[in-house]
Amino acid sequence: MKIIAFGASNSRNSINKKLATYVSHLFENAEVEVLDLNDFTIPLFSVDLEKEIGQPQQAQDFLDKIASADMLVVSMAENNSNYTAAFKSLFDWASRINGKVFQQKPMLLMATSPGGRGGANVLEIAKNAFPRYGADIKATFSLPLFDQNFDLEQHKISNPDFDNQIKDIVRNFSF
Repeated sequence: MKIIAFGASNSRNSINKKLATYVSHLFENAEVEVLDLNDFTIPLFSVDLEKEIGQPQQAQDFLDKIASADMLVVSMAENNSNYTAAFKSLFDWASRINGKVFQQKPMLLMATSPGGRGGANVLEIAKNAFPRYGADIKATFSLPLFDQNFDLEQHKISNPDFDNQIKDIVRNFSF
């Protein structure tokens, strides 16, 4: 089984990428590839720019990565209660090539943030929108207070309640 995982942020120190990396490696017998959105840097989407330059290769490359997966582990970063600009632009470009961006892949959809709501706003937006774009969301998970609940040295969730919760989700994940 191949898992494509990513944090929907272009921050070099993305806490969502750290969470996606940790969780994706909890799946047994899986080949994991963690994407970095910085490898898919493209201009902000606009129809005018699309007419001028066509489709950026990075958008197709992103779709190809998704196509190669048996499953997706996605952790949404939240900027002002919504998607990050980097993710939204990549998503917009990709959707112009294939409206079913997530290609009916089973998805574990997550979010984390330094705050107590754990990215709840963006998680809810993605949970409602992604199925229209081909996501087969099987489970969701939110990790609040990232700095208090994730051990950066051990690269894992340090709060036993949240760690047990995500391990139960992984154990019971159905394809």
